[in-house]
Amino acid sequence: MHRIILLATFFCCTLIQAQFGKNCEVRQIKINFFNPGLEYEMGLGVNSTLDFRVAWQVALEPASSTPIEDYDFFPAITVQNRYYNNFNGRYRRGRQIYGNSGNYIAPTVAVFSPEKRVVENTLVDGVHAYSGLVYGVQRSYNSGLSFSIDAGAGYYFGPFEGGIHPVLNFSLGWIISEKRWCVGK
Repeated sequence: MHRIILLATFFCCTLIQAQFGKNCEVRQIKINFFNPGLEYEMGLGVNSTLDFRVAWQVALEPASSTPIEDYDFFPAITVQNRYYNNFNGRYRRGRQIYGNSGNYIAPTVAVFSPEKRVVENTLVDGVHAYSGLVYGVQRSYNSGLSFSIDAGAGYYFGPFEGGIHPVLNFSLGWIISEKRWCVGK
């Protein structure tokens, strides 16, 4: 019994040690200018982060019969679990990975909370959301400037007939607080 506990402890310590050398920032807080709001990104694993954004966001109007052509500005909360797939390659080529500068794939969820609005002569009230998958690029610079853009598809649902539509997020802002732990400088 003691050998099993000792062996389990050894494997747990090995796994913990493997997670110690992160490529990602432990945490960073950004102010977004394009979609006014705050963004918090926290390192989860070697190449993955959890990104949480609260902002006024430009989004398509999913209650419209032509949602891709109709856009509006909604308060939103967006959460992404980003996996950066090119940190090691960027680091080997001498490129900076500071501020989680890399390309990522992420499952994403966004919840929009607009006020009552009239869309095509129909009153629409209540929150709506989407859940989907995006591929994106994020770059941060030593000055603190940071931008990211991601695109993909998501299933939109709410007080209307749901459907799959494109997802496009753009963020331009400034890193105001960071906790560095990344390998690349």
